[in-house]
Amino acid sequence: MSNVFRTDLLAGKTAFVAGGTSGINLAIAKRFSQLGANVAVVGRDPEKARRAAEEINPKALGLSADVRDYGAIRGALEHAAREFGKFDIVISGAAGNFLAPALGMSANAFRTVVDIDLLGTFNVFRACHDLLNTPGASLIAITAPQAVRPSQFQAHVCAAKAGINQAVRVLALEWGPDVRVNAISPGPIAGTEGMRRLAPGAPEDGGHQPHIAMKRWGRGDEIADCAVFLSSDAASYITGAIIDCDGGLTLGDAAPRLPQEGMS
Repeated sequence: MSNVFRTDLLAGKTAFVAGGTSGINLAIAKRFSQLGANVAVVGRDPEKARRAAEEINPKALGLSADVRDYGAIRGALEHAAREFGKFDIVISGAAGNFLAPALGMSANAFRTVVDIDLLGTFNVFRACHDLLNTPGASLIAITAPQAVRPSQFQAHVCAAKAGINQAVRVLALEWGPDVRVNAISPGPIAGTEGMRRLAPGAPEDGGHQPHIAMKRWGRGDEIADCAVFLSSDAASYITGAIIDCDGGLTLGDAAPRLPQEGMS
């Protein structure tokens, strides 16, 4: 974990992290807490939410709700607001993923991922709007490189994440100047459930990755620090941005190739 931020940077602020019971989002929630914020996390599994809150700090709040259910996520937001007050930071990071060719995927399977990722992001942001500390509140969606980088067996995810990117831009237009709305697009992050599903059998540390400019997978704390930056006053003039925190994955093929013999 880096120490580039003041330990009181987020003191007195309140953060709500949807999908914050594991992986990247839990790393973000922990980082916010370390920098002084009150933190509430929400996930579908009540026991997992409770354990995540215990990992964060004794005062953190772990709540159960499905982001696909607007009423349920609104209830979780209201619960957290009663506990901590209005929100300065809201993260929408709940996501679903699996590998499947389009012809091997049911319409219900496609819809499930779109509902969790895209509808879930809209639900979280729409439901929190009147519970935000404004002006200055920061909303951050967690998207993915698949939004702009077509990937085989990922039609559902590519569609959902592309929708998130556009929703972020539209909400930034509609809700500025009181609320800033941005997104972080993480590359492959070591030790996450997503990479265990997408790259089964790959080394947990990500190994040497020739197709990523930085030649490695990322870490959860690197995404967390990006979220801290976007939530801080240092990013006060940034809205509608999709921040690629992916080690250069979306730049293109980073694997070196020698020119063919005889070509100039």
